[in-house]
Amino acid sequence: MPLARSDGGGLTFTLSRAGTATWILRYRYGGRQKELTIGSYPDISLAQARKIAREERVKVDGGGDPASDKRRAIAQSYQDLTVRNLIADYRDKVLSGLAASTQNSYGRNLDRAEFKLGSLTVSQVTPLDIVAVLEETHSTWSESYTLLCAIKAVFRHAVGKRLIAVNPCAGIELNAVVGRRPPIRQRLMLSNDELCVVFKGSFRRENALAIRLLLGTAVRSEELYNARWESIDFEQEVWTIDATKMRRGMQVPLTYPVKEWLLELKELGGSSAYVLPTRAESRRRRQGGDAQINRNTIGGAIEYWFVEHGPKIRRFTPHDLRSTAKSHMRALGVSRDISEMCLNHRLPGVEGIYDIHTYFEERKQALTIWGAHLAKLDGLIS
Repeated sequence: MPLARSDGGGLTFTLSRAGTATWILRYRYGGRQKELTIGSYPDISLAQARKIAREERVKVDGGGDPASDKRRAIAQSYQDLTVRNLIADYRDKVLSGLAASTQNSYGRNLDRAEFKLGSLTVSQVTPLDIVAVLEETHSTWSESYTLLCAIKAVFRHAVGKRLIAVNPCAGIELNAVVGRRPPIRQRLMLSNDELCVVFKGSFRRENALAIRLLLGTAVRSEELYNARWESIDFEQEVWTIDATKMRRGMQVPLTYPVKEWLLELKELGGSSAYVLPTRAESRRRRQGGDAQINRNTIGGAIEYWFVEHGPKIRRFTPHDLRSTAKSHMRALGVSRDISEMCLNHRLPGVEGIYDIHTYFEERKQALTIWGAHLAKLDGLIS
């Protein structure tokens, strides 16, 4: 049972229901009853508690308020927290629970912020400091935007912890600091003639096959470079992509010629568990053995091809292969909804919320039509 026993002069011994014993000094300030927690028993003995209580009563008699003074001292100690420690706390309590892509993008930008601001106390940071970080980083507009978002999130965390009253990022406009956002690059659809040039391009065979698979399956490039053979069933002709925090999982039908391209990759990859294993010994060592290719390998191969061989087609990225696949499927008579489902996009509006049908057979038919078109362009069929 909880209890409270007075020792006189406001000093009180309390015992909570959980069995925690505490010394409390009760006094009046400004006509109101107030309490100051002195400490726990037996960490603080009766003699020590009486000594501390006498000292605090002297402050009360002099017009002071010990409980308020203690709260201010605690708040001040929090304000002395460095930005480096604040970022560490944010990483542990907030960032660790966000999507992997956010952890990566915020993580690298928090490294930049910590390098510039880490030694400052949280209360010292001003909007001018934030602007200086943005100006001195010399990143692209998009990366500067992510940097500002990451810093803003960290100081929002500080406001939530009552370390500061106002976020120093409030009111900072990125356009005013680094200029207006450049025009967003539009996704393109490679024409049939351009696809023929790509199929005849001077690529390493593994990279050539990866480009064909991105076209034939319309998956995201990260889904391909993370793919493992255990997720591909050649007998059932299906590739299972697991769900992530950001995206639904899906089963991709293996149509012709996608299945043939995969079988060729399997032969090239040897005993690796990955569909696209790394070819760099240094990466294998860093990853502790078997590993997939770097996420930038396919894009890098495409860019190298343009630089070294100068093909007379429009410059494209791996992601443009998805928009190419979607646009061609529409031109080949595939409905808009099925082409969107082939890209693992949700249907819009209420239908997208309640429609849980996977459209596997419809997607298989669409990808079969698209695969036959690709095979013809690649010279596999006449």
